[in-house]
Amino acid sequence: MIASGGSGTRSGYDPIRDIMAPFLFRQRVKPVNVKQFVLSSYAPSLALENLQTGIDNVRNDVFLSERFAAVARAHIEKLIVRYGGVEGLVAEKVLTRVGVNPPPKSAEGPDFKGVLRDLQLGALRRAKSESNVSIDLLCRLAVLKFLRSELVAQFSAVLEKCRAKLKRYEGPRQAEAPSTVELRERVAQFQLGKRSILRKAGEELLQTLYAVEKEHLANTRRSLFGESDDAGYELLQNVLLLTEDGRDDHIAAEHYVMFGNFERDPDRFHPVLQLAREFMRSAGFASSGTGAESEIDALLMAPENVSEMFGGNNGGPTSEKSKSQQVLLKTWEDTLDDEGVLVQAIAAYETPALLAKYSPPIHPQELKQALIWREERKRVEQALDERGKHSAAEDLHAAIKRVAGCRGVERARVAARFLQDVIRYHRDLQRFQAVMAALDDIHLITSNKLRELSAINNSLYEFPLPDERRPAEAKVVHHVVLKADIRDSSTLTRTLFERGLNPASYFSLNFYEPVNKLLPKYGASKLFIEGDAVILAILEYAGEAQFGVARACGLAREIIEIVRGYNEKSKDAGLPTLELGIGICYQNSAPMYLVDGTQQIMISPALNESDRLSSCSRGARKVFKDVDSLFNVYCFQTIEDADAAGEPDEFLLRYNVGGINLNEAAFQKLRQEISLELHETPLRSVWDEGPVRLYTGMVPVNAGTFHNIVIREGLIPHVEPRHFQVKRWSTRRYYEVCTSDAIYEYAGTQARGAGA
Repeated sequence: MIASGGSGTRSGYDPIRDIMAPFLFRQRVKPVNVKQFVLSSYAPSLALENLQTGIDNVRNDVFLSERFAAVARAHIEKLIVRYGGVEGLVAEKVLTRVGVNPPPKSAEGPDFKGVLRDLQLGALRRAKSESNVSIDLLCRLAVLKFLRSELVAQFSAVLEKCRAKLKRYEGPRQAEAPSTVELRERVAQFQLGKRSILRKAGEELLQTLYAVEKEHLANTRRSLFGESDDAGYELLQNVLLLTEDGRDDHIAAEHYVMFGNFERDPDRFHPVLQLAREFMRSAGFASSGTGAESEIDALLMAPENVSEMFGGNNGGPTSEKSKSQQVLLKTWEDTLDDEGVLVQAIAAYETPALLAKYSPPIHPQELKQALIWREERKRVEQALDERGKHSAAEDLHAAIKRVAGCRGVERARVAARFLQDVIRYHRDLQRFQAVMAALDDIHLITSNKLRELSAINNSLYEFPLPDERRPAEAKVVHHVVLKADIRDSSTLTRTLFERGLNPASYFSLNFYEPVNKLLPKYGASKLFIEGDAVILAILEYAGEAQFGVARACGLAREIIEIVRGYNEKSKDAGLPTLELGIGICYQNSAPMYLVDGTQQIMISPALNESDRLSSCSRGARKVFKDVDSLFNVYCFQTIEDADAAGEPDEFLLRYNVGGINLNEAAFQKLRQEISLELHETPLRSVWDEGPVRLYTGMVPVNAGTFHNIVIREGLIPHVEPRHFQVKRWSTRRYYEVCTSDAIYEYAGTQARGAGA
């Protein structure tokens, strides 16, 4: 790396110019009608709400999974060793801390990504169960704080390993051996390259965080909390998060623009930001009274304002707004030119393509200055000559020509792009500082003593992996029963016998076996087979994410789809088909059991209710069998029964062929589990009851897998018993998990239309 040096010909720091800047701007900016511009404002904020303060009465206590911490440390160590080029100097033994179990030997990148995903999905589901998205943000911030600290800690640990190995080679007889000299140079280079190594390791960690967010967390969060994401998540999409202080030439060059670093550089970030503030104020975009500074800063954190103020710079129509945009852009370009900033910006945009080839040994700032100043260019060329790389300077000379040849419209484009990058960096730097302030409020618990103290005071937020849940928490608190009932199984069995076919294998291959294969996917268990029906249960445990009804709905939809698929094959083979009805019932308590020998038999009101929900009355089948409807479940009552007995469930009649019927408790629980969006649509059902009410949402099945779901809410009518004509409508409701493909296509179209 070569030393930097100033030059008398370079534009430098001028305190008089900084004092006079506001007055100079008033002379530069021509009056424009600012009312024709619609600018956005933005101010980052990150607040964790409704959280219990920890044992120090100041911060939030967080304990992260021990296995996650061990795998993450091993992963960070491997990144540092790889980017530091010291693979041969570091022993294979994985770094661990006292009291922490080492990770498995196969703890490579994919394993780190997997445990990170599982940890954060668990936190997200806990946030949903406690109706507080701040719990998920707390976990995300705790992971970030852990990674930031471990990057530095693991670098120090790897350096100590390198020094320990080097010491073994530095005996009296080996100190001058070629291998010892080479090792000493590698360790020295590793130590000098600390900032670069930590940057590269941090960038890879951020890429893993982003991948987990994109592939798993974003859809899960949308499923649980809807489209209205907390603004705090925006702050976590920031390339500066794993830097020491938010300032890094390489990151700035790659993602923003490389600002100057030295006192004499006119393009240092803060002086340039002050130029932008004075430009906005002088143009009339902010008042000059109290609060003007924060008002301007809010405008200078919204990148979309650049296109609003400057337009596309494509020589568009000569409207008043277009003329004003041209005036503003010209003013900003002239300002940057007068201050010596524009040429620096032009060079800065040429620098990133050169970094991989010339840096190191050339410092990025010196490389940028070499594109502008002859003195700096000579220094760089001399440094390349000393390393025998002068012949590799062709790209450098080509970039110098492009900087010198930047004229006219291209300079204006650079000026507009520069302001946009200034705004983006200003926004992300403020986001970085907001996140760092939030990290200060998190106390990462690392000792068992503090962990127990915080836990007994109910102030500890623990984020374990799924298999680290404490045994005491394995307590059933709620359960869901799903009954899938085959229609007319006796007739079907007789038909198969008459044709000399095997009913047992038919039911097994077309129904029971396919259902069995689905059970592990949804965490369901088979209670028993009752003649032509299968009865399943999903249990919810204390301390776990509770999505029992959502999973039951997803399971029921798959059962219906599987039966439809086998029916198509049966038709082709000339075999009879199955008709199915499913009922789902939620019970807000644990089931009871009786024991028959070694077999446990569940006792629950949900069993009887799921039986009613899956049933289909014969009269209803006769009436509805020829009706062309998008829906498969209808619930109604004869007017005589309603007048005589009221509306108890045992007097309700149901039609359920190829449908899924939810009880009301299950629907209300589903609304707690996932985000449901209401759509009132003009679709017709069997009876004209006004607009159909549909609820749409996404069911999380497992990591990265989601099923769309549509629930229809219907009113129960009172009908005359012969032709089932509606006489009046009750206020009671029933709920159907829709199974028609047309409904899901329609719901998807509605959602896309709403998004547009």
